[in-house]
Amino acid sequence: MDRAAKEALVTQYNGVFANAGVVVVTHYAGLSVPDMDTLRLQMAAVGANVKVTKNRLVRIAAQGTRAEAIIDMFNGPTAIAFSDDPIAAPRIAAKFAKENNNLVILGGIMDETILDADGVKNLASLPSLDELRGILIGLIQSPATKVAGVLQAPAGQLARVMGAKAAQGEDA
Repeated sequence: MDRAAKEALVTQYNGVFANAGVVVVTHYAGLSVPDMDTLRLQMAAVGANVKVTKNRLVRIAAQGTRAEAIIDMFNGPTAIAFSDDPIAAPRIAAKFAKENNNLVILGGIMDETILDADGVKNLASLPSLDELRGILIGLIQSPATKVAGVLQAPAGQLARVMGAKAAQGEDA
């Protein structure tokens, strides 16, 4: 790899560390090419990415960024999974690691928070940002629906009473 390609990779890694919502560091020793392609496709489906790393270049790129604290994780065959959504990459990585023993989650970083393997797995168990938005909208809308139902109930009861009285008057 020539110097220009190395500089481009350092810049790319630096951009990942600066802009991604979450970065998950994994070991992928023993993972076959088709398995890695499957992981990449699953990540792409949720807007996340997987990149096999060059450890020395990652260490250079991480210096001076928030990811400097996780430099020690980059030993051996490592890959990073990253996404803007703080739940997407950890969820897919944890699910894939559960199904495939050759992918081992080492840890990661989310904003300024350093995550160990258990932290990444806990993050993966949380609902995604879209799911949280749906829950929040449901909570906001439910009181309005209940208020409308309560307000309509007396009018409905009054109409039923009037209907029953009218029916009694016709029977007599």
